[in-house]
Amino acid sequence: MSQQTTAERGGAVWALVITSVAGFMAALDNLVVTTALPSIREDLGGALHDLEWTVSAYTLTFAVLLMFGAALGDRFGRRRLFMVGLSVFTGASAAAALAPGLDALIAARAVQGVGAAIMMPLTLTLLTAAVPPAKRGMAYGIWGAVNGLAVAGGPLIGGSLTEHVSWQWIFWLNVPLGLVLLPLARLRLAESYARGARLDIAGTLLASGGLFGIVYALVRGPIDGWSSATVLVSLGVGIALLGGFVHHGINNKAPMLPMRLFRSRAFSGINAASLLMFLGMFGSIFLLSQYMQNVLGYSPTEAGLRMLPWTGMPMLVSPLAGYLSDRMGGRPVVAAGLFLQAVGLAWYATVVATDATYSAQLPALIISGIGMSLYFAPASNLVMSSVRPQEQGIASGANNALREVGGALGIAVMSSIFSAQGGYGSSQDFVDGLEPALWVGAAVVALAAVAALFIPSRGRTDTSAPETSKEPKKGDLVVA
Repeated sequence: MSQQTTAERGGAVWALVITSVAGFMAALDNLVVTTALPSIREDLGGALHDLEWTVSAYTLTFAVLLMFGAALGDRFGRRRLFMVGLSVFTGASAAAALAPGLDALIAARAVQGVGAAIMMPLTLTLLTAAVPPAKRGMAYGIWGAVNGLAVAGGPLIGGSLTEHVSWQWIFWLNVPLGLVLLPLARLRLAESYARGARLDIAGTLLASGGLFGIVYALVRGPIDGWSSATVLVSLGVGIALLGGFVHHGINNKAPMLPMRLFRSRAFSGINAASLLMFLGMFGSIFLLSQYMQNVLGYSPTEAGLRMLPWTGMPMLVSPLAGYLSDRMGGRPVVAAGLFLQAVGLAWYATVVATDATYSAQLPALIISGIGMSLYFAPASNLVMSSVRPQEQGIASGANNALREVGGALGIAVMSSIFSAQGGYGSSQDFVDGLEPALWVGAAVVALAAVAALFIPSRGRTDTSAPETSKEPKKGDLVVA
C-alpha cells in the first residue's frame, strides 16, 4: 500500500510540474511580445497596426479554439492531444524566431495560438486526474501561481530578453522547454478520456465563428474605429453566431457546452468573475508596463523588476490561497482577492503622475499582487469542482476561452479610454489617458468580486439530474 501511495504521489508531482510549465508557456505568450514591438519593427518593418497583429494573432486563435481543443482531448485522449498541442506550439515558436518577415511572424503566432488552445485546457484536466480531491486546492494553487506569474511577467521577460539578447529569444525560450516536456508527458502523465465523448461539429463552428467575430472586432476597434463597417459587421455576426451556439447548447442532445451547466451558480459565478477579472487586469498591465517605460523612463528590465511586488506575488501567495480554499471554500478567497485587486488598481489611479516615485506606487503593486494571487488558485478549483468529472475538460476550455476574450476586451476597452482621454503625445498626455483607464479597470474587477459572491459557499451545485450510482457510467472520466 505504501509503495502504491508513493507512486501515486510521484505521479501527482510530475503532473503538477508538466502541466504548470506547459501552462506557463501558453500564458506567457499572451503579453511577452508587447515590450519587443519596437525591436521587431526595427528588424522587420511594418506599421503600428501591423505590429499589433503579432499580439492579436495569438490571442485570436487561442481564444476561439480553446473549447474545441478540450473537446478533442475528451474524445481522442487528453495526454495524446496535450502532446499534439505542445508539439504544434513548440514548432510554431521556432518558426516565429526564424521568421524572415512580419507576415511570416504573424502566421507563426497564429499557429502558436492553435497549439496553445489544444494544450492549455487539458493541463487542468490532466492535473485533476492525477491529484487526489483533498490535495487539489494546493495543486491548483501552485498551477495558478505559475500561470499568474506568466501572465503578469510577460512584459518583464519579453523586455529583458529583447534588451539583453534579441527579440527572437522570446520565442526560442519555448523550444527547449517544449522538447523537455514532450518525453516527460509521454512517460509521466496518465491517459484519460471522457468515455463516449463525441465531437460537436455544429457547436464547434458556431462557437469558434462567434468568438472570432467578437475578438476580431475588439482587436480592430481601436484601429478602424468602433463605428466602422468592419467592426460593426464582425461584432454583429459574432453575437449572432454565439446566440446560435447558446440555442444549440440548449436543444442539442450532446452539445459541446451544455447550457445546463450555467444553472450551476458556481459555474456561472466563477466564469463571470473570470471574464471581468481578466478584462480589468490585462488592460491595466498592458498600459502600466508602457507607463513605467514611456513616462517614468525605466528600461524594459527596470520596469519589470519594479513590477515584481505585483507580478511575483503569486509565487508566494497562491499556494496559501489554494490551502485556504480547501479549508474554507473558494468563494471567500476569490472574492477577497478580487476586491484587493480592485483596491490596488484604484490606489494606482490616485498616484499616477509624470514624476510618481516608486514608494508611492509600491502599496498599489503589493495589494494588486496579493489580490491576483488569492484569485488564481481557488478560481481553478471552483471551475473544476462545479461540474462532473466527464465535463471537466469542456469546463476548463470554456473558462479559459472567457479569460482570453476578457483579456482581449480589456486591452481594447482600456486602450480606447486611454486614447480618448490622452495619448502618446507627451508624458502628461499619457497620464491623462492612463488614470481614467485604471479607474475603469478597478470598477470592472470590483464587479468581478460581486459576481464571485453569488458562488455557493461550499460544495458543488447540481448541473442536471443527480447521479444515482457510484458505478462508472457512460461519459465518466476514464484514466488509462
